[in-house]
Amino acid sequence: MLQEETVRKMNDMKLHAMARSFRERLSRPDHGDLSVSEFMGFIVDDEWMDRENKKISSRLRVARFKDESASMEAVDYVIPRKLKKQQILELAQNHWVEKHQNVIFIGPSGSGKSYIAQALGNHLCRAGYSVGYYRMSKLISSLTQARADGSYMRLLKRIARHSVLILDDMGVGKLTDVHRTDILELLEDRYDVGSTIITSQLGVPEWHEYFGGDTVADAIMDRIVHNAHRIDLNSKESVRKLRNGLPDSEKSEK
Repeated sequence: MLQEETVRKMNDMKLHAMARSFRERLSRPDHGDLSVSEFMGFIVDDEWMDRENKKISSRLRVARFKDESASMEAVDYVIPRKLKKQQILELAQNHWVEKHQNVIFIGPSGSGKSYIAQALGNHLCRAGYSVGYYRMSKLISSLTQARADGSYMRLLKRIARHSVLILDDMGVGKLTDVHRTDILELLEDRYDVGSTIITSQLGVPEWHEYFGGDTVADAIMDRIVHNAHRIDLNSKESVRKLRNGLPDSEKSEK
């Protein structure tokens, strides 16, 4: 009866994982000689781990990655695309996030830049950072819709809250003056308080013209480039064409 009452109280306090652990570990023969402090340590660890896993799942759900399987462990360094493992390992230390710096992946279609960006985002979610993933075309559409329905400022604030923002496939499609203003507003809200990962087929020297070639372009470039880590991928053949030789999780790379 005392055990059942203890389990009930744990569940009432929403310590559900601890309650499950308490029941399970009491029934394990190999736990019979544990001290009280050792037993308590195990069930507290089980509750803590359960909560941490739920936080990670929540961050991954909010990030809304296109490729949910992208992971740092599955990034391929054998394919000839000038990807240096040491560069990625250094980014995985997360120091650039703490310094509010940016990361830019430049490469042709199929070079794997989107996969690597999402793998890095997945890693950051698991490390405790809030990440938001947006394809650039869909972000612009969302901002345009938000302007029309009156939710523009609310959307900007929601995006600005992310520790890291991933803007995938920048440079595809033309930008209007309103689009450029939207991008500047977004980057201004995040400047020196958050980090941004950008993937693009356009080389950085082409960005100024893409953003209009004027003072707005200057302002956008200043907020992206000057404090960015840049990784150029130069694959002669699409990763998609080489997918049979890749780990399963990278076969879907686009």
